[in-house]
Amino acid sequence: MKRFSLFIVLLLAFVASVAQVKMKFELQNIPKSKDSIPEYFLAGSFNNWKPNDADFKFLKGADGNYVIEKQFPAGRYEYKITRGNWTKVESGAKGNTVGNRSVKLQNDTVVKVMVLNWADEFKKQLPNHTASVNVKLLDSVFPVSQLGTTRRVWIYLPPSYAQSKKKYPVIYMHDGQNLFDEFTGGYGEWGIDEILDKISAEGGKEFIVVGIDHGGSERLKEYNPYDSQYGKGKGKLYVDFLVNNLKPFIDKNYHTIKDANNTSIVGSSMGGLISMYALATYPKVFGKAGIFSPAFWLAKPIEEDLKNALPNLNNNKIYFVAGTLEGKAMIRDINAVYQILNPTGNNKNIILIEKADGEHKEWFWNREFTDFYKFISK
Repeated sequence: MKRFSLFIVLLLAFVASVAQVKMKFELQNIPKSKDSIPEYFLAGSFNNWKPNDADFKFLKGADGNYVIEKQFPAGRYEYKITRGNWTKVESGAKGNTVGNRSVKLQNDTVVKVMVLNWADEFKKQLPNHTASVNVKLLDSVFPVSQLGTTRRVWIYLPPSYAQSKKKYPVIYMHDGQNLFDEFTGGYGEWGIDEILDKISAEGGKEFIVVGIDHGGSERLKEYNPYDSQYGKGKGKLYVDFLVNNLKPFIDKNYHTIKDANNTSIVGSSMGGLISMYALATYPKVFGKAGIFSPAFWLAKPIEEDLKNALPNLNNNKIYFVAGTLEGKAMIRDINAVYQILNPTGNNKNIILIEKADGEHKEWFWNREFTDFYKFISK
């Protein structure tokens, strides 16, 4: 009888954990737009921020109001309203960019949304250039033969580089648009150059940083070594480019320390996923990795690949970081990978940092980068 009661308790707990919450969004006081027949969409963390997802299109009711009704697992979600693409996303009253909306679902919820204006109703005001003088454009069309394309590549050279003959460790980073310059960063920037300039001024260890732009609409495939619902994965080819094309070029033309212990690879979201794959596949090329908010949910086969790679990762340093506000799936998946790599928790070369206020945004990765720098500098 006791066993049966325990079974019932566990069953009820499981049902509660996957319980669906009814969610109704209702648009109010919709501002005018240029569209002759306007269409409105919900884009958020529940549909990978797809701005024209037909399953999340608002429907016009008999009363003239636009609504969406969905069911979601209880949790916290972020979202925005669009008219079908990101150039037509909601904005502030004067066209200013607004942050993501947020809702925490515990019970059936009606969310009334007031859009103030649309971004395309205003002449877009470009942000300022914020890159420091130590950031250079290495090449705007660096050949990526493996993918049959070219890519813009940036390089940050330490303040002492021009006056010194010494060699420097190198950090390779993805999503180059978002690393150094607000002008090119569509969602903000990491501010890597400002962080390292400050560290250098304080006498800290200096690094060269190589930033590789992502491939726009190809990003979800180029940063994934596995096939997914977004198409055939091209991540293996991209990593081959890093190892056999880009790194040899950097080592030949700049004062670098070439060995794995002085070569790191870093990225966030999809960039975190491909960084983990790169280190696991080429542990004698990339000795250290910064895995920020990785999109492991889109690449479950990596767990099996890491189990197979584990015997070769004894000397590598891996820094995982994620925020609680990024959702339960993020925390679950990053912990699953961490447990594979460091099951006892005794390996001080592999650490996991969880921050209660962490979000899937550049400001969070900017803040956490300094601690990662300290980790790889030891």
